[in-house]
Amino acid sequence: MRLSGITRRARRGLAVLAVAATAAVAVVTPSPGHAAGGKGAEPGSLTGYAFDTCAAPAQEVMDAWRLASPYSGIGIYIGGSNRLCDQPELDADWVRTQQRRGWHLLPLWVGPQASCSGYADRMTSDLPAAEKQGRAQARAAVGTARDLGLGKGSTLYYDLEDYDIGPDDCRRSALSFLSGWTRALHGAGFRSGVYSSIGAAITSLDYAHRVSRGSYAMPDDIWFAWANGRADTRTDRRVLSSEWDDHARVHQYAIDVVESFGGHAMTVDANWVDVGRGSVAPRSRPLCRGVDADLRRYPTLRTGRNGDAVRVAQCLLRRQKLTRAPITGRYDARTAAAVSKAQRRLDLPETGRLTRDTWTALLARGGRPLLKVGDTGAAVLRLQRAVTAALGRPVRIDGVVDKKTARAVAAYQRKKGLPATGVVTTEVWDSLT
Repeated sequence: MRLSGITRRARRGLAVLAVAATAAVAVVTPSPGHAAGGKGAEPGSLTGYAFDTCAAPAQEVMDAWRLASPYSGIGIYIGGSNRLCDQPELDADWVRTQQRRGWHLLPLWVGPQASCSGYADRMTSDLPAAEKQGRAQARAAVGTARDLGLGKGSTLYYDLEDYDIGPDDCRRSALSFLSGWTRALHGAGFRSGVYSSIGAAITSLDYAHRVSRGSYAMPDDIWFAWANGRADTRTDRRVLSSEWDDHARVHQYAIDVVESFGGHAMTVDANWVDVGRGSVAPRSRPLCRGVDADLRRYPTLRTGRNGDAVRVAQCLLRRQKLTRAPITGRYDARTAAAVSKAQRRLDLPETGRLTRDTWTALLARGGRPLLKVGDTGAAVLRLQRAVTAALGRPVRIDGVVDKKTARAVAAYQRKKGLPATGVVTTEVWDSLT
């Protein structure tokens, strides 16, 4: 994170997910699945990648990164006495635009730092006074959040940089401050988050929760800096409680890395986010009554074949109004005729045989939203089925774009000579269909 008047400790640059840049376009289609606690509530539910950078980027940069990068979320510094960078782009219009584009926003407030730190603006070591300071900072953060259009139910993260947790007065005053922060946010209808080094405030919060439960109000989410290069939310012995195990963690796993997408380079911190309800699989309804369309492989079919794969094919053909024939499980003349009709529409060789390319196109047909790690919904089910058919190997079909789905998409992109980003753009949908 970035604070005024302080140079961050030099840290080892760690590689993030390797993806190739693709060209940006002016209009970005939002992806589905941005669940939130209410109107304007952020960051909603996400299990995926996020970045943070000192100042909110210009819109052309945000659009380019939305299309080409693996990131679905962005940390934004909304205020506080120790915020380093000016924010010429950050206003309510910018927030609304990112929400429409499908970005998840993680708002950060950078106020007074630990009493034993070297920052110019520090919290007091007096415990009751520190708690009051935390409440005051929360009220200020809520006012700014509301001005930006961040509504009730949003999580506001307090940025408390690294400090020595050895001195008892310093550690306890920080806990009192954060307790006041949390209580005031809850009173205003917002959720509380704390960002810090895993060995500083996060360790202190975990220890206090385990040995002195009830003495301090605990944040809803923790955001821990630990540059170990692992995009996950696993911790070590510094965080032993299960308090934040249920989709309430953000891990900053790479710090000060330079990345470029769509021709726009930025220095960012990379994060793995698992918050809200996480990326929850949608309730899946059969495409046709009694037909399970989720096969481990979609074999080539011709006249005379029968079985479950034929039933899936007949279901798809009926759903896409290519036939009215009943679902029999037998690949008969009417099924072959419907497949030929589909192939004509899809500009595929008209053979009447259900080939891998025909399967892929039939399974993928529909809307073409931008999809990346963390997205969920019916379009993801179509994607996973189509990629299973295209690759000829199983892809988990659960309606959630996770890292394995992204790797399968990247494998498909390599097969087709596309940039292997793992991001599903219109270009990928065009290739599938």
